[in-house]
Amino acid sequence: RLLARQVDGLFIRPVYRPDPVTAIYEELKKRKTPTVILGHRALFCSDFPNVETDDITASQKATEHLLALGHRRISCLTGPTFAPWAQERYEGYRRALRERRIDVDENLIFQAGSTIEEGAIAALQMIDEDSGATAVVAANDLVAIGAASTLLDQGVMIPDNISVVGFGNTLTAEHFRVPLTTISQPKYRRGIAAMESMEKLLSGEHASFKRLPAELVVRKSTGSPPN
Repeated sequence: RLLARQVDGLFIRPVYRPDPVTAIYEELKKRKTPTVILGHRALFCSDFPNVETDDITASQKATEHLLALGHRRISCLTGPTFAPWAQERYEGYRRALRERRIDVDENLIFQAGSTIEEGAIAALQMIDEDSGATAVVAANDLVAIGAASTLLDQGVMIPDNISVVGFGNTLTAEHFRVPLTTISQPKYRRGIAAMESMEKLLSGEHASFKRLPAELVVRKSTGSPPN
């Protein structure tokens, strides 16, 4: 529909799925429509410039924050395996542990998807398996909130018994029962960077992919591990 309106350019936020819809990207490439991807590079949209957050470094920062507090058994609630952002966040977690010469314990890794419900299920699994985790890094804020809500409902105190870190810095995370430590993505800068790329494309210039840093926001959901 947008192409029928003869727009000058498009910003697209891709949907990452196991079987991504590629037809729209093929059509945009064929028409040479100036297009900027707002999100991580993936094979189906790799022909276009994109603006993304450096999720590897951001996730590494989140994990290093927990390590600095004294945590060593840090659980990771991972996102969808097919999503590049989830892959990067998991890699950042692993990298932080490797740099401290801490082995990645597969018993601390739980597949959690990207929703509150999936975070809750992962937390129950973590409790059932008695993983011994003193901290959790989650794929995003929704997963973190689902996990944290379940932990609190089960009588696990945050951060006294376990610390929780999210990713995204949503309003829900800020106003959760225990305000969440999380990663703040540079939404404003991302918008500016995307517009700069679009201006280049509209001028007939080449626009390359851009990778922006994110910031750790420390709130009340993280603290030292229990004695």
